[in-house]
Amino acid sequence: MDDEKRVATREFDALAREKLKSAALAERVAVLENEKRELEESLDRIKSNPLWKASAPLRAFIHWVIRQVDRVRNQGSLRGVVAKIRYKKRERAAYASFGTESFPDEEQRKRESQAEFDLMPKISILTPLFNTPEKYLRDMIESVQAQTYANWELCLADGSDDDHAAVGLLVRSYAENDERIIYRHLPDNKGISGNTNACLTLADGDYIALLDHDDILHPSVLYAYVKEINETGADYLYCDEATFKGDDINRMITMHFKPDYAIDNLRANNYICHFSMFKRSLLSGTELFRPQFDGSQDHDMILRLTDRAERIVHVPRLLYYWRSHSGSTASNIEAKHYAIEAARGAVSDHLKRHGYEHFQITSTRAFETIFKISYEISGSPLISIIIPNCDHAKDLRRLVDSIYTRSTWDNYEIIVVENGSRSRDTEGLYESFENGPMRERIRVLDFHRAPDESFNFSAVVNFGARQARGRYLLFMNNDMEVITINWMEEMLMYAQRSDVGAVGAKLYFPDRRIQHAGIVLALGAHRTAGHVHYKQAGQNLGYMGRLCYAQDMSAVTGACLMVEKKKYDEVKGFDERLAVALNDVDFCLKLRKAGYLNVFTPFAELTHYESASRGDDLTGENARRYNEESELFRERWRDVLDAGDPYYNPNFSLDRSDFSLKVGDYTPLRTK
Repeated sequence: MDDEKRVATREFDALAREKLKSAALAERVAVLENEKRELEESLDRIKSNPLWKASAPLRAFIHWVIRQVDRVRNQGSLRGVVAKIRYKKRERAAYASFGTESFPDEEQRKRESQAEFDLMPKISILTPLFNTPEKYLRDMIESVQAQTYANWELCLADGSDDDHAAVGLLVRSYAENDERIIYRHLPDNKGISGNTNACLTLADGDYIALLDHDDILHPSVLYAYVKEINETGADYLYCDEATFKGDDINRMITMHFKPDYAIDNLRANNYICHFSMFKRSLLSGTELFRPQFDGSQDHDMILRLTDRAERIVHVPRLLYYWRSHSGSTASNIEAKHYAIEAARGAVSDHLKRHGYEHFQITSTRAFETIFKISYEISGSPLISIIIPNCDHAKDLRRLVDSIYTRSTWDNYEIIVVENGSRSRDTEGLYESFENGPMRERIRVLDFHRAPDESFNFSAVVNFGARQARGRYLLFMNNDMEVITINWMEEMLMYAQRSDVGAVGAKLYFPDRRIQHAGIVLALGAHRTAGHVHYKQAGQNLGYMGRLCYAQDMSAVTGACLMVEKKKYDEVKGFDERLAVALNDVDFCLKLRKAGYLNVFTPFAELTHYESASRGDDLTGENARRYNEESELFRERWRDVLDAGDPYYNPNFSLDRSDFSLKVGDYTPLRTK
């Protein structure tokens, strides 16, 4: 009876602690929300003050000075700043190579136009017209006529009103001299989707391509696509694109160098956009554009057809020029506000087809049509948090305290893998764990490292994983601190997906600069792997908004990595031959090889006091070990490294982490 009372008392105490913790978290959220409202009200009062408005030039100058100071800090020295300025100057000069200078000369044009492939498919280019300005219409048609690959047809369905009859007259004048141009005037304007679907009724090509009425094609785009069809069997293709201003494609506002096909990127952001071309058979039994998604009809179509495609190919060349002008979506999404809701609807429809329910789709700070997708978490699985530790009691205490006080996910255990600590502070910390509020959910396990044995991260975490009771494993360095209270939920919602392997978080240095936002293969001096957006400001939106949405990456850091235990077991955990360097990247690549995606989410945020718990990898014995492990990694994954990171465009430099372009050695096509 006494035993039963003791058990009941412990259960009651545990329940009481959890209720107190939940109440404390709820109170903390309420306090933060109140502080946020007060700050917003204060900011509104400041901005409406006449003195604030009058001081705008001075503030602009001060901000400029701050940016220059940050440049010096980020580059390490004034010499680094000068080097970056020179680099950016060369990069700007290289921009010209993506405009008309990239068009084929007579010799190249002759070579491409005379090329004979085994497959020479007919390509139907669909372009809906509506009150198109003459200049834009001529530019579009003539960019199609300039194609070096000749087996195409341009299908134009015109919904222009009576005041714009000149559109039809102009197109007919082109069609009289080129039988590949097919035109039909529609009795009424059916909108973007309806007009494009009308274009499809005119087409009889093997492949379908989509071109907006005010945009321009690179002369080699169809040639490049047909070449890929013959080499890879591609049934869905897209390329990189630029947005240009006015009438000159060389006046580029942005260049969008895209990753290869990445489903999580595409769900969050229609990064494929232009210039899509696909095998006509992908449309069997489905519509091209659906009117209910007007404004984001292309996103809906891309999601549907890429689901069906067997071979999606990204051609990493800038081959499409998107004109920005008053009223265009390229100029201002607010010009077509309905596109935001249409995009949200398209993504929602896609997710439902894939069996997801009770998800949320919300706009992010990057852009209204760049989304955060919150998946429903199934059940309440136990998460085992595995933390290697050798001394550094202060770091470990900070981490454990932040997990306990700031996490909204309750069902977790913490496994501290003791690995040769000697300090009395660490021993005292472990004793406090045994007697403190975390005693029911924290275990300290001794790895029994020999005194002369060097640290082996892989062996330590593998040992911890073997003792874990949870369905999910969360590996963490001991020099971390939780920021976002729902960080475990944000990672778990991806880790629970059957198609996802490892999930990584967004990590900051203590000064709020970015330490980790995903890993790219071959990035950095060793050409093994490196962190992108490294040391950029924490509030940076990232390249094309990439710091604002969850996305597929080749790898994520083991400093904070979640994976389902059965998937961890499937790839046999971390390779203990990689004691310190690249073991996390190797682990992620094993997961990728097994058919899983690795996902980086910016919505799980932590501070990483990097390298506080280990020495310098670049000197003495550590440098030797790092070089040996790097060589082992390069040899093991040589084919993968040679192929290039699919989530990092080959036009970006591998010497920089900020998505800077290659300069001086740009090659338009990826080496096969």
